[in-house]
Amino acid sequence: MSDSTAKPLLQLDELTVAFDGKTVVDRLSLSVRAGETLAIVGESGSGKSVSALGAIDLLPSNAQVRGQRWLEGRDLSTLGKRDWNGIRGNRVGFIFQEPMTSLNPLHRIGKQIGETLRLHQGLTGQAARQRSKTLLEQVKLPRSEELLDAWPHQLSGGQRQRVMIAMAIANNPALLIADEPTTALDVTVQQDILALLKELRDHHGMGVLLISHDLNLVRRHADRVCVMYQGKVQEIGSVAQVFSKPQSDYTRSLIAAEPEGRPAEPANTMPLLTTRQLRVSFPRPKTRLFQRQPPAFDALKATDLTIAPGETLGIVGESGSGKTTLASAIMRLVASQGDAQLGDTPLSQLSGDALRRQRHRFQMVFQDPYGALSPRMPVFDIVSEGLRFHFPALDETDIAERVHRTLREVGLPESCAARYPHEFSGGQRQRIAVARAIILEPELLVLDEPTSALDRTVQKQLVILLRELQARRQLSYLFISHDLAVVRAMAHRIMVLKDGDVVEQGNCLEVLAAPQHAYTKALIDAAHLHEVSV
Repeated sequence: MSDSTAKPLLQLDELTVAFDGKTVVDRLSLSVRAGETLAIVGESGSGKSVSALGAIDLLPSNAQVRGQRWLEGRDLSTLGKRDWNGIRGNRVGFIFQEPMTSLNPLHRIGKQIGETLRLHQGLTGQAARQRSKTLLEQVKLPRSEELLDAWPHQLSGGQRQRVMIAMAIANNPALLIADEPTTALDVTVQQDILALLKELRDHHGMGVLLISHDLNLVRRHADRVCVMYQGKVQEIGSVAQVFSKPQSDYTRSLIAAEPEGRPAEPANTMPLLTTRQLRVSFPRPKTRLFQRQPPAFDALKATDLTIAPGETLGIVGESGSGKTTLASAIMRLVASQGDAQLGDTPLSQLSGDALRRQRHRFQMVFQDPYGALSPRMPVFDIVSEGLRFHFPALDETDIAERVHRTLREVGLPESCAARYPHEFSGGQRQRIAVARAIILEPELLVLDEPTSALDRTVQKQLVILLRELQARRQLSYLFISHDLAVVRAMAHRIMVLKDGDVVEQGNCLEVLAAPQHAYTKALIDAAHLHEVSV
């Protein structure tokens, strides 16, 4: 805990950021002290990340930054480029939101950590490697010697985020800025990352500026909180004060944005999707020339499931538990053994054109609303592309009418059909992805973490939309998520996966209220989801 009488590490007075004359951060004033965690919360576009980047001069050249900035009593507005290079990565560490894109895929982990040690401490060779190994151990990564020689793609999301933390603390910074450090991570991994940041903060006496849209995490891990909306501070104060007695209407709406309600009960209990002994194995590579072929890795063990028309089956588990592998096997995107049947159609026996002709019946909405849509195509072409393949008899008038009707159904105006994906927010892009899927009138939608990259308020809107679509169209959902609050609001039944194996399944509310397996209990404890009533 910080000393409230001590001088701030970071002080911002009326920080204003504009791009080409448009103000995106308006007179932001805040301070961060040693040993303290200050969280900035708000929706996408509220100015959270821009404020942090503007504070340490990391914005592009078309940004205009005004106001006063001090770090450890030093006036930052007077610094030149060389001075900034000496501060960033040295006195200020930065953990970026997406570790996969922040790490260079062409360099091994050891080289990337070693680069910041070479620039700021002059360490090279064995000395840099030993320090890098120590840093990996500090962030509690096992097999640190092996990981130094690993590539980023060989690490899980949680491991990559720990590597980013190791790089950020490599030079013992006074201030650590963590920009959405737990986005898209599983609940147990989120807890581990936030607990690690607190431990490092207390050990090194750092100040932490935490940027997040997850209010539950902020409530448990921050000392003070600053609420932003459209570039302006709505309120700032202690976590206890802001969460118990919020002063602004916007803060109250954020706190109330927890997904709520339940889906309508399905009218038909006859299975639409059935899998029997569905399993997926991946061959392991040889590590030596004359080594025997190692046994295959069982990513998904024999799995049986059913989903009725209008029913949602929620799939939960940590990274590597087999959730996405299960979805990919059902979608026939990876080779699998066992049977999968959609209605009377044996999907596992189809291939080539016969499989393609059935795909309009089962569609998938992917996790990343930014990577799932082609940046080179307008929304009209994105949404209509599958329609042209599966319904070739439709003329252009019919196609246009269906596209506009579907866009309206997912809550988007017809005018957005002429625009490109980069012109939309994350929630709007996810609605476009849903429109692309439902325009083909599928019976089954596979939703792979569709809300993980979205703010809480946008998550709530998407959950309501998906439930409305399900009730209107009698859609069946296979809903994959690490967010148990969202699963509770979406799923009729739940299946818990661990290491490719089903450890528990049953009625969603009953499992969440009275879990039988220790692993399910651990997931619920990590999510602080104890007030579930049956």
